[in-house]
Amino acid sequence: MSPILADVLQVSALVAALALVHRPFGDYMAAVYTSPRHLRAERWIHRAIGSDPDAEQRWPAYLRAVLAFSAVSTLFLYLLLRLQDRLPLSLGFRAIDPDQAFNTAASFVTNTNWQSYAGESAMGHLAQTGGLAVQNFVSAAVGMSVAVALVRGFARSRTGTLGNFWTDLVRGVVRILLPVSVVAAVVLVAAGAVQNFAAPQEVTTLSGAVQHLPGGAVASQEAIKNLGTNGGGFFNANAAHPFENPNALSNLWEVFLLLVIPFSLPRTFGRMVGSVRQGYAVVAAMAAIWLCAVVAVTALEYAHPGAAAQAAGGAMEGKETRFGEGASSLFAVSTTMTSTGAVDSAHSSYSALGGGVLMLGMMLGEVAPGGTGSGLYGMLVIAVIAVFVAGLMVGRTPEYLGKRIGAAEMKLAAAYILVTPALVLCFTAAAVALPTPPDSTLNPGPHGFSEILYAYTSGANNNGSAFAGLNADTQWFNTTIGLAMLLGRFLPMVFVLALAGSLAGQKPVPDTPGTLHTHKPLFSGLLVGAVLVVAGLTFFPALALGPLAEGLS
Repeated sequence: MSPILADVLQVSALVAALALVHRPFGDYMAAVYTSPRHLRAERWIHRAIGSDPDAEQRWPAYLRAVLAFSAVSTLFLYLLLRLQDRLPLSLGFRAIDPDQAFNTAASFVTNTNWQSYAGESAMGHLAQTGGLAVQNFVSAAVGMSVAVALVRGFARSRTGTLGNFWTDLVRGVVRILLPVSVVAAVVLVAAGAVQNFAAPQEVTTLSGAVQHLPGGAVASQEAIKNLGTNGGGFFNANAAHPFENPNALSNLWEVFLLLVIPFSLPRTFGRMVGSVRQGYAVVAAMAAIWLCAVVAVTALEYAHPGAAAQAAGGAMEGKETRFGEGASSLFAVSTTMTSTGAVDSAHSSYSALGGGVLMLGMMLGEVAPGGTGSGLYGMLVIAVIAVFVAGLMVGRTPEYLGKRIGAAEMKLAAAYILVTPALVLCFTAAAVALPTPPDSTLNPGPHGFSEILYAYTSGANNNGSAFAGLNADTQWFNTTIGLAMLLGRFLPMVFVLALAGSLAGQKPVPDTPGTLHTHKPLFSGLLVGAVLVVAGLTFFPALALGPLAEGLS
């Protein structure tokens, strides 16, 4: 079988699996967030944290709960990392330095999972499981909660309430992320992933050399890192490490996990607003962008210039021979477009234009299909902008799902769109202009610029993947990327929840003959265009200085 045919079959199998679970899983998540009943375990949790699960919250109260929970989580994880050497199951590792502890705490609480450390030589079992893995669950649940709050804003009328954050958070963990992660971890263990609490084992190789084999709760953390679009690996090599990703089957399974919730949430959206066709329009736009990116990156890697690449059938530098060009490209596109950040190959080793497409996937706002929850609310904000533009073109008041899109809603949507580009471009400009940060780059010229641009793009978009070649474990990068992650996560949430509150307070507008039908292919195409024009063109000058300049040179 030719490699290209194998790649086509692999993508086809993945698409078929995602299509198969889209309806039942999306319906299940809609039932979870609309059910009036609370499980016994959920009632215990609410009693322990002192929350009333049935109390409705307006958007300011919902936002305060999100920020308060995230602030406490950041402080707890920071202290856990700083005190690691004094706690059990540390494996003898020292405490994490203050700037790196701040960066890591901010990273995992914001669902970014950017790592400026090597996990197997820095983090003990308690830090990995009691700190990082816990945040993998709750940070993903926070994103899903905010997405559901925005959906309620579209679904509700003449009320300012958006549900209860604590109820949404607990249900997201207990009913969705935890049970699916258990199944996913069992599959990974069956595929050969490591799952234990053993200390590193010293073995002697056939050549007489001494090698240390690390152990740990790898499969369980691998499951939620992908399912929750977190991305932080147990090992520094991430999903390229055979203990995390043993073979081609586990590689495809991990790609499925990181796509399944983002691609199923549009169905949840359609169910909750009372029109599944609205969900189909959104998921069609997401799928179109994702599939085009997969084809583009795969083609660019197979066509990489150079005698060595042509002899090998493609650019294999930095890629696993176990997976090859197609599987590596599929993983890379999926992880950069879902805010996951897990990697099974070195993105810096991709062709200049291929790496540029990966960077562009994050710059689009990671809405195709985006992170767990964040992808849906990001695409819905783009949908608000799209109907506004369409309304201007035909001279009608823009409406979406029976809600008028006025000046207040557009200001909030515009603020949401501008936050991430401002963070990425300002921090990148500062890092390039100052004398010392560029010293952390491995390569000169456009590629070195791409390393810095990629780092801030990854941090501000809460992706977490790295371009490699950049020494990010410095006070400057630990601090500034940490700030980019926090601001890039929570400032957009402020505007999303404010938008949800504004929409929930409106009365529904009846359809008229001039109403834009937002459930048809025309609107899906309009969504794709809005994503590319509104988000993509913002970064074109920066891309021209990095991957485009390198690729065209």
